[in-house]
Amino acid sequence: MRVGFIGAGSMGSMLTGSFIRSGALRPSDIILSTRTLSKANALANRYPGIQIAPSNASAVLGSDLVFLCVKPLDFRSVLQEIAPSLQPWQIVVSITSPVRLEALERLIPSKAAKIIPSIVNETLAGSSLVMFGSRLEERDRALLFRLFSAISRPVQIAEEDVRVASDIASCGPAFMANLLEQFIEAAVSTTGVSRETATVLARDMLLGTARLLQNAGCSPAELQKRVSVPGGITAVALEELKDATNGAFLRVLQATHAKFAEDLEKVDASLNDSQDQP
Repeated sequence: MRVGFIGAGSMGSMLTGSFIRSGALRPSDIILSTRTLSKANALANRYPGIQIAPSNASAVLGSDLVFLCVKPLDFRSVLQEIAPSLQPWQIVVSITSPVRLEALERLIPSKAAKIIPSIVNETLAGSSLVMFGSRLEERDRALLFRLFSAISRPVQIAEEDVRVASDIASCGPAFMANLLEQFIEAAVSTTGVSRETATVLARDMLLGTARLLQNAGCSPAELQKRVSVPGGITAVALEELKDATNGAFLRVLQATHAKFAEDLEKVDASLNDSQDQP
């Protein structure tokens, strides 16, 4: 299988490396195009066998899958460049949530899907959010599920749910890391514990918590009950934490949805203004 990647930023590089490390793809399966040649060269040096394409259009020629790993407002120019080279049998995968599948299918002759990865896929864990375009056949869907199963748990969602699902699966690691950072800072500033010790303890705690939730099949509410004894230290602290964070994630979701609506409007305007339709 030949797979083209357009873009080698944070997520494009992560996907490329994760697919290779998982064994789902060989370096020789991949052809990469990016406007920042140093990023392409870094990947090619790390994974010998990756091909570097001289242009976006050449990266899609003969590729079974084409991953579009570019910023939302760069889609118009990229699609204009690659659309004449695309064929109906190819599958184009956007990893960018504000780009609607309807717009992709209108602007290219190929099959289309939208799959939102998470940074934790770098560890071959976490979820990926899968949305299928109308032209995909069952074997195409199976191919994408098989590929992403090598680095994640693919979860098919409705496109209208992409924002809230991304908040949890893709933005969530940053949110949890921020809370963990605050926990570490509080421990260091109020006691004599070293930052290194506090960081190790916090990291291992988070990993163990995730395993309990996944492997022991216990819910977040059940886990709190297991750790918290009525009237004990954890119970008292939990009440303080609940008071301090009351409504915080509602405000977080309001912020992400407002920014998404803004991005969606800009991307729709950009793509609807495009004249290069197949």
